[in-house]
Amino acid sequence: MSQTEMLTTPVAEGSAQGPTLRQRLRKVEAAYTRRSLLLIAPLLLFVIVSFLFPIASILGKSVTNPELGATLPDTVAQLARWDGKTVPDEATFSALVTDLRNARNSGQMATVAKRLSYEDNRYRSLITGTLRHVPQDGGAIREPLIRSMPLWGELSTWQTLQRAARPVTSLYLLSAFDRKVDVESGHIVALPPDQALYVNVLLRTLWMALVVTLCCVALGYPLAYWLAKQPVGRANLLMILVLLPFWTSLIVRTASWIVLLQSGGLINRALLATGIIDHPVVMVFNRLGVYISMTHIMLPFIVLPLYAVMKGISPNYVRAAISLGAHPFSAFWRVYVPQTYAGVTAGALLVFMMAIGYYITPALLGGPGDQMVSYFVAFFTNTTMNWGMAAALGSQLLVIVVLLYIVYIRVTRTKAEIAVH
Repeated sequence: MSQTEMLTTPVAEGSAQGPTLRQRLRKVEAAYTRRSLLLIAPLLLFVIVSFLFPIASILGKSVTNPELGATLPDTVAQLARWDGKTVPDEATFSALVTDLRNARNSGQMATVAKRLSYEDNRYRSLITGTLRHVPQDGGAIREPLIRSMPLWGELSTWQTLQRAARPVTSLYLLSAFDRKVDVESGHIVALPPDQALYVNVLLRTLWMALVVTLCCVALGYPLAYWLAKQPVGRANLLMILVLLPFWTSLIVRTASWIVLLQSGGLINRALLATGIIDHPVVMVFNRLGVYISMTHIMLPFIVLPLYAVMKGISPNYVRAAISLGAHPFSAFWRVYVPQTYAGVTAGALLVFMMAIGYYITPALLGGPGDQMVSYFVAFFTNTTMNWGMAAALGSQLLVIVVLLYIVYIRVTRTKAEIAVH
């Protein structure tokens, strides 16, 4: 037997008698994957139950529309067979009156009126006054009701009722962008300028979050750079001071800024004592106070990622650039700063995403024109109990955060690919 045959024979016999090395490796990898999945299964289940499922259920309320289907079942059934070309017949009017009587007895009349008022303000009084104009002799309902309440004789009223009774609606999402379905034409139209609100609120939220992010970058970058240049022991001590605000309640920190920034507060008194100003500067219940407080609260969130990145950058790069003839500032700007882009991007994105959802600080320190989207989410949740509108406004913020995350992933991936090549 030749040397080649002796080398190949055991391999062939091993293949015939048992699994090959590749097959054994695949089996080991599959077992490792199963163990890994079993280890993370409790955490994954916890995230799904306590995070993803509640978010999905809340966001679902922005399109779900159960009010009229549950309170006016006979009317909805009649409208399902309606051709939509003429005013409904006597049977539909009878079903409407029966449903409204049942809704009044069960205390759901206000729910029906409230839901239809979202479509048009005229429909609230139409619903609440219908039963008072129903003939009491038990005769025909259609013609007397149309004579006493002409809105029931308009085709658009029944088309709106039919549209509002569907299990899914676009009302809340359209309202979040200052749009609505016109009751006369059925087309999506913009709200009048005196009724448009939420697009301006969204733009204001994005602008305020951007200003706070830029302020945090401007203050956090030199602070993180200074911390990265300190000895380890001193840097750790100073980092504790940076993290110290996290140990204090957000409401307490915001209330403290009210005390500091008010007309008789410490800052105004110090400025008056030094002669910088002649009279107190208004810094609370306006945009300036919100910017100052939010920047203070958000600053650690950009210092931490910047410090982590800067700590890993060797000072030899800048020294080498200076030794080759570069100006110290040019060496810093063209050699050091590009290596910190990952920290700047991560910190700025984190600050911006948190800032667009802020509620307590603008509510306490800002005026009526300084409230952000989160204020209206809380208003519709706690005051008017309009969960659909609150979910629609919350969807705006969620979509913005997801888009920012996608942009961040693509930017960091592109930079990593450039670095590899």
